[in-house]
Amino acid sequence: MPEVPPAGDVLLQALQLTRRFGGLAAVDEVSLDLRRGEVHAVIGTNGAGKSTLVNMLSGELAPSAGRIRLAGEDITAWSQPRRARAGVGRSYQRTNIFDAFSVRENARLSAQAAHQRPWAVWESARDCRQSGAAAAAAIEAAGLGAHGDDLAGFLSHGGKRQLEIAMCLATRPQVLLLDEPLAGMGAEETERMLALLVELKRDHAILLVEHDMDAVFRVADRITVMVNGQVIATDRPEQIRGNAEVRVAYLGEGHA
Repeated sequence: MPEVPPAGDVLLQALQLTRRFGGLAAVDEVSLDLRRGEVHAVIGTNGAGKSTLVNMLSGELAPSAGRIRLAGEDITAWSQPRRARAGVGRSYQRTNIFDAFSVRENARLSAQAAHQRPWAVWESARDCRQSGAAAAAAIEAAGLGAHGDDLAGFLSHGGKRQLEIAMCLATRPQVLLLDEPLAGMGAEETERMLALLVELKRDHAILLVEHDMDAVFRVADRITVMVNGQVIATDRPEQIRGNAEVRVAYLGEGHA
């Protein structure tokens, strides 16, 4: 059996999480946990329920049944903004940045949204030291330290994806929910993103939804496989690769 990290490392848990749309169960009693120091990949074909699962974990979609816990606390009824302030950050399939603003300003706005100071009416938001420091640290951590003054719209596709992660990091999350961060990237950009994920997992729990199987097997510490809204396997990459049911249902018999 694979070695299981201690329970104290669990930051976010889904317990029998279910989402129904009419008679269709898009996610059907899914349980998983995200641990600090791990990249936990969720894979499956289109329609397997991956994005619906992420939307429930982030608070954008209410579950039909099941519970969600953050550091042991039940957050099932919490709104998305409350979860974000508590340490759950996410990125989207489509890049969600402000093209006309600088890299630094994008990150600062995220930091300010997470650490609001409505009482400081005498202070310009641009002069908030807390937001500025959080933005600077996030940009550096995301590998964009040399591009702080660049307009976000002029970044490469990979750079924009890095900026979106920087915007997540500016809120100082414990958990990162990343929905297809490698989509549309070339080989060089993919390598930079994978290196970034390895760095980030030291201080975060990361959920990675991704279709690039080569990348998944390189970076993931654990993999959950979904088919028709249900989990058919959760294990270490080497066990998933050799799982006959997974090979038939998703990877294909010829995957090596």
